[in-house]
Amino acid sequence: MSRHALVTGTAGFIGFHMARALLEQGWTVAGVDAFTPYYDPDLKHRRHALLAEHPGFQPVEQDIAEPGAIAALLATRPADTVIHLAAQAGVRYSIDVPRDYVRANITGTHEVLEAARAHPPRHLLLASSSSVYGAETEMPYRETQKVDTQMSFYAATKKANEAMAHSYAHLYNVPTTLFRFFTVYGPWGRPDMALFKFVAAMRAGRAIDVYNHGRMQRDFTYVDDLVTGIAGLIDVPPGTTPVGPGDSLSPVAPFRVVNVGNGEPVMLGRLIEAIEAALGQTAERNLMDIQPGDVPATWADASLLEALLGHPLPRTSVEDGVAAFVDWYLTEYEKN
Repeated sequence: MSRHALVTGTAGFIGFHMARALLEQGWTVAGVDAFTPYYDPDLKHRRHALLAEHPGFQPVEQDIAEPGAIAALLATRPADTVIHLAAQAGVRYSIDVPRDYVRANITGTHEVLEAARAHPPRHLLLASSSSVYGAETEMPYRETQKVDTQMSFYAATKKANEAMAHSYAHLYNVPTTLFRFFTVYGPWGRPDMALFKFVAAMRAGRAIDVYNHGRMQRDFTYVDDLVTGIAGLIDVPPGTTPVGPGDSLSPVAPFRVVNVGNGEPVMLGRLIEAIEAALGQTAERNLMDIQPGDVPATWADASLLEALLGHPLPRTSVEDGVAAFVDWYLTEYEKN
């Protein structure tokens, strides 16, 4: 008997890959997305069209912030697992239009929590972000660190999501896992991300904007590795017993936060060199100051994730991951 998941944000980058992985594993998936125009909706529709080729996929065009909409969906088709990935993304964009982040990330997540309260899944999984670590300089980042110095409004909404989800897990005993992403990249990626922007600029013969004069490092996580990690967490709902001294398991709720990252900080220059190798051309670099709300470095401690999975997460190298993205860009994106 197949298992059923409700996944929000399935027309988005990560949601698309997550839904596709579940479908390939034999799950049925109800995929919810509003196709907002933050970036080209055509790319989102193309992702959903690929998912619709699977007979187990049920597309639902719906704004998650609409009162009662997600609860109504779960009422008609209960889900074994709910994976909430829909969000208004983008650190820099949150400075310009913070209200969009309140609606999508705060109100939308509240509607998902309300739906899970009314129709509890076996496990509720929600996306957070490495951005919640903010001004924290002690690295690698551990889930048990205090995170109260968010540097952008986007990060603040994600920290709020963690607090909201904890309260619901405590009040209604819904097993809940928040996973913190670390700079996810790969085929079908978002056009506002550095990798996509760099490749697009280089293909057009333009210089690339390199912030903080290149003194940036990120824990780049290939999307297939990320999805493997999330899929592995589905059958590890929080209970009452920690897996070790580094567990973030709440003492008062079936709730934990988990880093899902590669566990290796990579300098921005290495990413650019990988793009140059994949494209066979040299980038002209426009060195710029760091942007408001940005942080110079991220680095995940992935030991809790490994303890929960029982094995290390796959770690695709930046060179291999960038090559896969460039291949997709040239053969599928650029020709359409």
